[in-house]
This record gives sequence, C-alpha cells and structure tokens, in this order.
Amino acid sequence: MNVADRLPLVIVGHGGEEHVGSHLLHAAAELGVRAEFADVRRADGGPVMQRLSWRVRDHRPARFERFNREVRELCGRFRPGLLLATGIAPLSSESLAEIGALGTRRVNLLTDDPFNPAHRTRWFIEALMQYDEVLSTRRANMGELGRAGCRKVGYAPFAYAPHLHFEPALGEERRRELESDVIFAGGADSDRVPYIAALDRAGLRVGLYGGYWDRYPETRELTRGLQPPGMVREAIAAAKIALCLVRRANRDGTCMRTFEAPAIGAAMLVEKTDEHVELFGPDRTNVVYFDTIDEMVARAGELARDENERNRLRRAAQRLITSGGHSYRDRLASILDGKPASVVSAAQ
Repeated sequence: MNVADRLPLVIVGHGGEEHVGSHLLHAAAELGVRAEFADVRRADGGPVMQRLSWRVRDHRPARFERFNREVRELCGRFRPGLLLATGIAPLSSESLAEIGALGTRRVNLLTDDPFNPAHRTRWFIEALMQYDEVLSTRRANMGELGRAGCRKVGYAPFAYAPHLHFEPALGEERRRELESDVIFAGGADSDRVPYIAALDRAGLRVGLYGGYWDRYPETRELTRGLQPPGMVREAIAAAKIALCLVRRANRDGTCMRTFEAPAIGAAMLVEKTDEHVELFGPDRTNVVYFDTIDEMVARAGELARDENERNRLRRAAQRLITSGGHSYRDRLASILDGKPASVVSAAQ
C-alpha cells in the first residue's frame, strides 16, 4: 500500500508471541511497513523492585524513566510517521509531547480499560490526552475517553493473527490427547470461576488453559496452566466447543478469543454482548449465544451431542472471521490510513 511506503512506524507493546504488540509487528512486515519495536518488558525491573515501584509510584514500572528515554531516542533517530502504542503503555505525557513535536502521529490502541480500578493511574490518564487518537477495543470506554479530554476516540476491536491463529492438522492420537467437550483459554478472573465450575458439575469435560486457575478450589484440578500459543491452538482445534467469556472488570464486549478461536476452526459458545451480536449476527447463524450460567450449560450440552451442528457453526464462524477484514494486518492498515472501524469526536 502506498501509505505504508511513506510511513515508518514505531510500535510500543509487549513482544510475547501471543500479545497484540507482537501481532502488529508481524502485520507491519506483511504490509511492507518499516517498523521498529519498543518492548514494554524493558520498563520492568526485578520482581522486588517492580512490586515496590508499582505500589508507591502510582503503578509505574520500575524502569519507567529509562524506557521513556529509550523510546524518545528511538523516535529521534527513526523519525516515524506513526507511533502506535498498545494498552497501558509506559509512556509519559512529557515523552509523548516531545515525540509529537517531531511531527509523529501518536495513536494508542487501548486494549485495557484505563478506568478499571485495577488499572487506573493518574499518569496514564494524563498521557492519553497527548495521543492524537485513542482507539478502544471496547465501546464502553469511548464516551469516558472523550469526556476525559482525549482529542479523538475510535473503536478498533481485537483481531486474529493468521500466522498464529489457523486450523492445525491434528493426527488422531494428538486429537484424543487434547480433546475436551468445552475449552476455555484465558485468565482466571473470579467472576469466570462459576461458569467453569458449572460446566464441570454438569459432567462436561473442560479443557482449561491460562493463568491463576489453581488459586480457586473449583478449578484447581481442571487447569492445564499456561501453555505456548501453538499448544493452545491445537487444543482449541481438538475441542468440541470453544467457550468465549468477556472480561467484565474491563467491561469488554469482545475479547481476543472472539476472533482467534473461530479462525482456528472452533464451534463457538459465546457470551451475548452487543458487540458479539454486531459481529456474529443472530443466534445460531455463526455462533451460539448465552446470557446466564444455566443457559450456557444447557447449550453446551446440546452442542456437545450434535456433531453436525458443531461442524456447520465452526465453518460459518471461520468463514466470517477469516474473510471479513478481521486480521491484525487489516487493523494496522486501517490505522495507517486513519480509518478505524468507527470514530467519535471528543465532544460526544
């Protein structure tokens, strides 16, 4: 694309294989965009230093100042047309102002809810005011961001990374090893525990992946822990049903698995939200929805027994996501063009 040829890019994000920052860096290479990456892990200190800094310095990482200096120096050398930060990036308002003075457009793809008490920090709210655009992955933030003083607010949901989220070829032995009735891959928020426990009580085989599930007695024996993305991809493909729960503490309407699991080829049982309905359409067209725990259990049981319906749904959802402009390459191209999924002014 012509705009990519003219716009060097600096991405500030987490470099882990499964993180949005890493997906965007890969997307930049696909688009032929010259890109440099500032890994936010460089802002962290050792465990003790990090905990102390987090507690007494308003949730700043331990090496906050050093990281800011590195990003300013990188932008001074590279002269990017765009700085794209993901989530609660450890960039100060002063650094963003200095980078803006270079003529660099500054965008934050806001993958976290900055108004969630667990995340809220004064320094980050102040930094948000310096971005030329803030693109939220959740609609619930958009009015608040505008009222807080952000210059331009848009909606840009999560996506999938084709190099990582694809349907793997599984042999029968590997499929049997990983098979479950219902798989859930994600962190153990306390309000998610009753959903998983209810599926287990109903006699459904639960494949549970992610961090901190061993903290809860209801899920301790079910968890398979944190696993590499490649193994999670295989486990999703081997499962009869993929459960999609949003993060309520973040007021999410979608989540990363909303896009990743269908791309892998999962039959989806999805928590009903406005954003999910907007994406997937009416119930049983591409996915099956639920509103309550009892409804989730009942519908999981129905799907577990109906292989033909599962196969129809998995192909429909996969086709929708993989052919509908929902890759991180699509998201990045839209951001480079200044055309996110939808935009509201700060006045709204």
